[in-house]
Amino acid sequence: MKYYKLLTLALITGIGSFGSAKAQTISRDELIFYTSEWKGERFADGRPKIPDALIERAKKIGIEEAWTVLKNEGYNNQFEGGWKLVNDTVPVVGRAVTAMFMPSRPDIEKNIKDRGVKQGRKGNTNSWPIDVLTKGDVYVADGFGKIRGGTLIGDNLGNSIFSKSGNGVIFDGSARDLSGLRDIKGFNAFVRDFDPSYLEEMVLMGLNTPIRIGRAVVLPGDLVISEKEGVLFIPAHLAEKVIAVAEFIDLRDKFSHAMLKAGTFATGEIDSQWTDKIKDTFMKWLDQNPNEVRITRAQLDAFMEKRTW
Repeated sequence: MKYYKLLTLALITGIGSFGSAKAQTISRDELIFYTSEWKGERFADGRPKIPDALIERAKKIGIEEAWTVLKNEGYNNQFEGGWKLVNDTVPVVGRAVTAMFMPSRPDIEKNIKDRGVKQGRKGNTNSWPIDVLTKGDVYVADGFGKIRGGTLIGDNLGNSIFSKSGNGVIFDGSARDLSGLRDIKGFNAFVRDFDPSYLEEMVLMGLNTPIRIGRAVVLPGDLVISEKEGVLFIPAHLAEKVIAVAEFIDLRDKFSHAMLKAGTFATGEIDSQWTDKIKDTFMKWLDQNPNEVRITRAQLDAFMEKRTW
């Protein structure tokens, strides 16, 4: 709690070890500290840069399978449900750009906006996170669940977000202009509700900082995946493992359904540790279904040996 208070003070005033960072961002070193398990490429500000190829694979995995992998790794606070969607047929998948909003007070908002002008920032603070978006990013905002006066975007900002990121948003807050947002082909927003009001009494306190979305913790660069039931935030360093295991679980389920329908194996056999006979049948099934994900027998043995799902 003490560190959180110091972090918030630094974000507001620009003092201490965060003083050289622009706007309400934390320093590159601090961001690397929070995401130190990530060993791959990073953006200039220190945010983990999950490869585009992994993001494409993530678009095809199920949220339940991914959640199971995270739970088995001890990450129990990464899912949040209870959303309303702009378009429930469009998943939002990509790297998190985080924003933390708080209720405004005149002195703080004036200082933040004055500093923003000196840094060349334009418009209200809710537009500043949009300026840093790149392709593949997902704008994730902690709007402390505010509905009336908590409309972080309308169709104008929605179009700007989509043009920069090619992606949607996750807002613990609200949005306006629902019909206009629905007209943005390929765009989706997970929000708490929709409201006709304008944004008021809110100010950006953190940009690419750790945030909370409901019962989930989100770090900049986390892999965001979503389905109708909710949103999962996958730590960047676990993205490849979660995707690989989720792909296998999906593959196993397809094979299991096919075998059960055909009566080849009993339910008890399929739901237990697989015998060599089932494994051999699985590999032959893969040969007969070349469009499915390919894995080796060694990979299969490794998955089944460590099976905890």
